[in-house]
Amino acid sequence: MTVGTYLSTLASDLVLSSLEKDSIARSISTLSTRLAVHFGSDISNSLQFGSSTRGTILPRKADGKSDIDYMVVFDTSVDQKKPQTYLDRLKRFAETKYSRSDIAQSSPTIILSLNHINFELVPAIYNYGYQIPSPKSHWSDWMSTDPTTADQKIQDKNKGENYQIKPLVRLVKYWNARNGHAFYSFDLEQYIVNDLYWSCTTLRDYFYHFWSRFSCSYNTAQYIKDKVERAKEHARKAQDYEDRGMPTWAELEIKKVVPPL
Repeated sequence: MTVGTYLSTLASDLVLSSLEKDSIARSISTLSTRLAVHFGSDISNSLQFGSSTRGTILPRKADGKSDIDYMVVFDTSVDQKKPQTYLDRLKRFAETKYSRSDIAQSSPTIILSLNHINFELVPAIYNYGYQIPSPKSHWSDWMSTDPTTADQKIQDKNKGENYQIKPLVRLVKYWNARNGHAFYSFDLEQYIVNDLYWSCTTLRDYFYHFWSRFSCSYNTAQYIKDKVERAKEHARKAQDYEDRGMPTWAELEIKKVVPPL
């Protein structure tokens, strides 16, 4: 098997199965109904967003922390509360409607663990656009988010790059999951979407290109820098073996970066 064939096969294996998609869809339908019944007019909208709508979510067999981001938009026509107030309301909802599931707050979300997938319930308000709770280090309680734009950006980039961007994102996120989630998944996606890919045509080209250019910031922990450097070195060796007509050795090096599922 060539490196190109191996990467393409693995990227396909990192797509949610039809069974997983159906199960998630049923859970989302149930969640939406239960939210509407529980909160009534206290919420103005609820919607799925994140990697699951961008087509870059990994199956649980590849990433045990894979989850569905779900935004719950609270009505603020009467008054607006602090983010923690809405988080508390979502936690009470989850405890009431999903009493047999594991529930925890991981600021600024409520994690609802179901058998087949985790949901991250994100409280939001609408004020000339969606706003979600800011990290604790941020200067304000709320920050703007535009999930629709993020979805469209990766769709456009994927189409413009021979439909290789989403497979590349899944491969890189798989590496990240196997290395302790060294980076935020969304940051990796943004890096890939914003990069330029001169002369790349196949997934193999895009994969080599990513590892030839990706680097850590100055203040990244050394152990993470070491993980990145090992991956870069294996990718460099794989490309060298291919150039020397040694496809078997090249495949072995690539499998050290992204091993089979």
